[in-house]
Amino acid sequence: MAETSDLRIIVLGAAAGGGLPQWNCGCLNCTLARDPGSGLKPQSQSSLAVSRDGEAWAVFNASPDIRQQIEHNRPLQPRRLRHSPIKSVVLTNGDIDHLAGLLVLREKQPFMLFSTGSVDEIIAENPVFGVLDPDLVARRSVAIEEVFFPLPDLEARFFSVPGKVPLFLEDDEPDLNVEGENTVGVELRAGSKRVYYIPGCGVMNSGLGGRLAGADALFFDGTLFTDREMIATGTGRKTGRRMGHMPIAGEGGSLDALDGLNIRRKIYVHINNTNPIWRPCPERTTVESRGFEVGFDGMEVSL
Repeated sequence: MAETSDLRIIVLGAAAGGGLPQWNCGCLNCTLARDPGSGLKPQSQSSLAVSRDGEAWAVFNASPDIRQQIEHNRPLQPRRLRHSPIKSVVLTNGDIDHLAGLLVLREKQPFMLFSTGSVDEIIAENPVFGVLDPDLVARRSVAIEEVFFPLPDLEARFFSVPGKVPLFLEDDEPDLNVEGENTVGVELRAGSKRVYYIPGCGVMNSGLGGRLAGADALFFDGTLFTDREMIATGTGRKTGRRMGHMPIAGEGGSLDALDGLNIRRKIYVHINNTNPIWRPCPERTTVESRGFEVGFDGMEVSL
């Protein structure tokens, strides 16, 4: 068994909503991901798993691909009849790619479900989530900055991140870069280690930058390389910022915003199927030369 100061993190899914390849997309990345000889491996939708001892695990965001993710990661698989190492699920927002996996976890298995009040309200008001037996799945609404424990020896807290409401709750022109309970990051502390998971972020402000400074690891929103990427590739009509995601490159991008914060490991996750950093190219070279890593399914980080 690992010492209690250890922190083990598995990237269960590194892609944004829809995964790679996306089911209805024939862009360059999706085409390559369907070709076993291309070297570009398919990637599932955004999620992390975290453990202190390698036995009990907390899952951060329940993606629609969670069954596949469990089958591809032995530490999360049952050890005996009707067993799961997954002790809790933590949600950072109410997006479909972070909620839908809860419906897969409905086979009478106990775990704790942590979210903000706003996200808990979405779950409470949608009767489909009633398939999670309330006698087994306890829901806990956590306030911003309140300390909670997704595992007995793992301290966590939510903090507000500039974002917006989930797509299915949008009106024609939703408020952007709102700081509240709809989009949050998670701070994890284990011994002297400090880790952040922020799969969605609309803009970097001074308060967020100050919080992240000196972190041991950061898993950060890498949805789009440029703000107009989906428009340029013909795959969408919205900019990244309109979708609640700051770009990697360009003015106000995360490459510059996170520079100089002395973060030990910076890893992009929640990467859209259109993002060129999935494959060897000048954009990926730029990212790596600036000290960032490109997350991928099955990537492990031990601290």
